[in-house]
Amino acid sequence: MTSLLFVCLGNICRSPTAEAVFRARLPADVVIESAGTGAWHAGNPPDPRARAAGQSRGYSFAGQTARAVHNDDFAKFDQIYAMDAANLRELQQRCPPEHAHKLRRLLDLSPEQTERNVPDPYYGGDQGFEHVLDLIEGAANAWLEQFASAKGAGRNST
Repeated sequence: MTSLLFVCLGNICRSPTAEAVFRARLPADVVIESAGTGAWHAGNPPDPRARAAGQSRGYSFAGQTARAVHNDDFAKFDQIYAMDAANLRELQQRCPPEHAHKLRRLLDLSPEQTERNVPDPYYGGDQGFEHVLDLIEGAANAWLEQFASAKGAGRNST
């Protein structure tokens, strides 16, 4: 079983959006969660603007509440995706060396994407949430392609 953790600053905009998009697109046996490097919003649902943008594209945020990254997340998850360079640096500082290989920026999945950071839409308008969705959907498509290729390679090697 594969497990993914998506991380942004407060876990109310970008990472819950990534969680919703990946849950909708990936196989049901993939464990998907999100968290924030900060705990300011712990226990709160995702930002209403993020939910509205995602729901307009058919994504569900049901059951999501903000939480902070826990130290045991580094061992628990197979892949940990930061939404931007600042959150990646924070994770790298906190991550035990034996789990450092699990950390990367989400948009590193999409080498053709010119942006490397999913921008924080919190202080902007609705268009920022739409842009975040576009970027995350592209990363989800790239992850699925890589997952399918890896599964195909695994079948051919047996």
